[in-house]
Amino acid sequence: MNVKKELVIGFIVGIIANTIGTLLYILLFSEFGIAETFQAAVQQGHIGSLLALGAILNLIAFFGFLRIRRDNRAKGVLIATLITALAILYYKIF
Repeated sequence: MNVKKELVIGFIVGIIANTIGTLLYILLFSEFGIAETFQAAVQQGHIGSLLALGAILNLIAFFGFLRIRRDNRAKGVLIATLITALAILYYKIF
């Protein structure tokens, strides 16, 4: 299969896994709704921590792709995770 297509599939899976992980964390551990939790995280400067906790779900996708020998998809998940890390760094600096 096309390498670029595999990377894009992995990247999309990584972004979706991160989003689901963040929402799952909010629904399980926050006493507020999704919008209120995001607003509070932004106001208190904890949005980076919230995104980092959501990125934990990327581990499952990454190692799952490695297990079924889809290395390029695993690279795509890794790229999505690195972009998330850069976004967290941006929020911490600014």
